[in-house]
Amino acid sequence: MYFRTILGTIVLAVLLILTQQPAKALSTADASGSINDAVAKLVQFCIEPRTALDEQAVATLVDYVMSSKSSREFSLPKSRECTGAYYEFDTKISFPRFMDYSYSSVVPSVITRPSSMRYSLWSSPRGETQLLPATWKPVPPDGAPVIVRGLQRESDTPDLNTGVYHEYDLKRTLILVNHKGRQALISISKQINKSNVGKKGVILGSDNDWAYYYSSEPGTPKTGIGWVKSYIYDYFSIGVYVESSAAVVKTGVFQWLRAGWSGMNFVRPNHILGGMKRFAHNSKTVLESPRLPSPSQVISVYQWLSNVPVSELRKEYAALQQALRSSAIRTGKIGKLASDKQTSFSNVSKEQIVEELMLEYIKMSLGKPTLAGQLLRGQTGSNPHPLR
Repeated sequence: MYFRTILGTIVLAVLLILTQQPAKALSTADASGSINDAVAKLVQFCIEPRTALDEQAVATLVDYVMSSKSSREFSLPKSRECTGAYYEFDTKISFPRFMDYSYSSVVPSVITRPSSMRYSLWSSPRGETQLLPATWKPVPPDGAPVIVRGLQRESDTPDLNTGVYHEYDLKRTLILVNHKGRQALISISKQINKSNVGKKGVILGSDNDWAYYYSSEPGTPKTGIGWVKSYIYDYFSIGVYVESSAAVVKTGVFQWLRAGWSGMNFVRPNHILGGMKRFAHNSKTVLESPRLPSPSQVISVYQWLSNVPVSELRKEYAALQQALRSSAIRTGKIGKLASDKQTSFSNVSKEQIVEELMLEYIKMSLGKPTLAGQLLRGQTGSNPHPLR
């Protein structure tokens, strides 16, 4: 359930501190008018369900992602007052296995977006019965596209530079097609209204360890003026995932973002590319790892956690958050006064708790440091070293 994000995923308003640095010039020569038109049609298809799917627009984007290019990253023309960029990468995984991990109702999105997403909760639009499938069947040659629509509530992770994170709502549309004998998924995301105000977070240790502390305190650091209130004003993206070969999925992401403070957009293409590269690196780390549990194992743990009494889950979750906060204090990331702060997690949904605990399960499975308690440790058959 991506990109959206992206993310956004990947949502990069949190790179606002970089606005005082000169941005590297990026080529826009690779983006043609037909690509821009195709993107506009598919974003509108996501916004307005009654709009007919333009299958030629889908074909145009899939062909583009599969084509040879002078560069795999470049800026895109502004759209809807948003700054845009394109990024492309390959993942060594079969397309069916990619779908099993990345777009399943029984495998949380955080599994494949550990450095970009805190949680992502999918729901069906009111009046419709579409749900994210547990499994996807391949579309046969000349078969009709499979279309799934939904709404998503997401939170990104702390930004690499500012530590700020945001929460936001997205409209989502997924389109699975058979294009010239290749399976391809088009994932479209469009933000609904502006995000919640940015809040202060902390990256604990290396970003590659996927350990984050979330303070719930609003504010974004801005050199010279202290803390300001930042927002993601608008975000939309199209992720194209194509069966490049039997063991490779090629990904191309078209992404636009408008974010900042006082209604002004401070996002540059390099900021967006930085977030997409962060996502790509860590997604590949998970999907290409020989230690990654099978989809059935991940599903089994997810279903087990979902059936744990909520009182027990909240106890485990509270202990994990306290451990993360203590780590932030011990390493000097936040002041000692924060240790006296009493935080209640009664308003955190069970679904969000399960997603955040699933990240700890994947970290254990891949041998990464974790502060999770005993509830999860028996699920991996390993004894991962603690976060320092």
